[in-house]
Amino acid sequence: MGIGIPLPLSVPDRTLAGAVLTIDLGALRRNFRLLRDEAAGARCAAVLKADAYGLGADRVAPVLAQEGCETFFVAHVSEGIALRHVLGDKADIFVLNGLPPGAEGACAAAGLIPVLNSEPQLAAWRDAASALARTLPAALQVDSGMARMGMSPAEVERITADPGAFVGLDVRLVMSHLACADEPEKAANHAQLHSFLQLAASLPQAARSLANSSGIFLGSDFHFDLVRPGAALYGINPEPGRPNPMAPVVRLEAKVVQTRSVEAGEGIGYGHVARPERPLQLATISLGYADGWPRHAQAAAWYEGVRLPFIGRVSMDSIILDISSLPPGALAPGALVELIGPHQSVDEVAAVASTIGYEILTSLGPRFHRIYVDA
Repeated sequence: MGIGIPLPLSVPDRTLAGAVLTIDLGALRRNFRLLRDEAAGARCAAVLKADAYGLGADRVAPVLAQEGCETFFVAHVSEGIALRHVLGDKADIFVLNGLPPGAEGACAAAGLIPVLNSEPQLAAWRDAASALARTLPAALQVDSGMARMGMSPAEVERITADPGAFVGLDVRLVMSHLACADEPEKAANHAQLHSFLQLAASLPQAARSLANSSGIFLGSDFHFDLVRPGAALYGINPEPGRPNPMAPVVRLEAKVVQTRSVEAGEGIGYGHVARPERPLQLATISLGYADGWPRHAQAAAWYEGVRLPFIGRVSMDSIILDISSLPPGALAPGALVELIGPHQSVDEVAAVASTIGYEILTSLGPRFHRIYVDA
């Protein structure tokens, strides 16, 4: 079972599950090495928020640690505490969302490094250091132009004018986040780079970090001391519109529940939104929006290289496929068809759903039988 997201039921075995999710840890290793090499000269961290983008931080983190990754990022203190149990005491674990009020003691006890995004968070962490009578590690995030998290230029000016702002704190990292890194032609990227350089110059000497997955591919000016890939580790294309340099990490296959024949004009699925003009052979598969497949993602499945389009609406627990292009009897109950894999990437599914690969991965639910392979 993964950590970070509590599951209501134990992960089902292959016989009982309606679908199978395979996570290729060997591909994850290759992706980490590629990103590390692309950012040569900078340390390569790994973002494991949302249970390693839904793939299981308890399985992903040790593999990345074996590859030499020593720095990890999560979103919440609770994720950091869980990850600490997996990685032990040696790893640096940063909490991107910083400190919720009242979480200072738990954060310190777990040896986590909060990313301080505001003056109140900075003050609370400084007070915690004083109460514990020891120095606490910290990261500082500045808002270089995304208006999401991080200290504004005015906040940075105020804290740098305060000689006691960092008393009791060991500032390990100064960072910001790029808003448009996946659109390299946008002027906003260089505007944020310039802003980050200006803001960081007035803050304590520490490692600097700006680049996320896509930011790594903007060039060495964006790399600084530490890069923070997340989505690219898991196979999502960091350069939309260009060939994906990353290896695919996930494969999703669903079981056939039953097959049937329908005549021309018969209504198919909820609302009878599909009425074929000719007789069809159909298969119902055990996957639906309750498993994280977007309801409006009218995509296809694949079987032995043959495309099997969806027909009718996606249901909570099932999808109907048009299998008329297969030989009679080719599919039987229990057979697996591919939803994500060699014929249809995470990014392609996302495009059909008018979303991004991040949302597809993090939505994949707990009902799958999960297989981890590490070739």
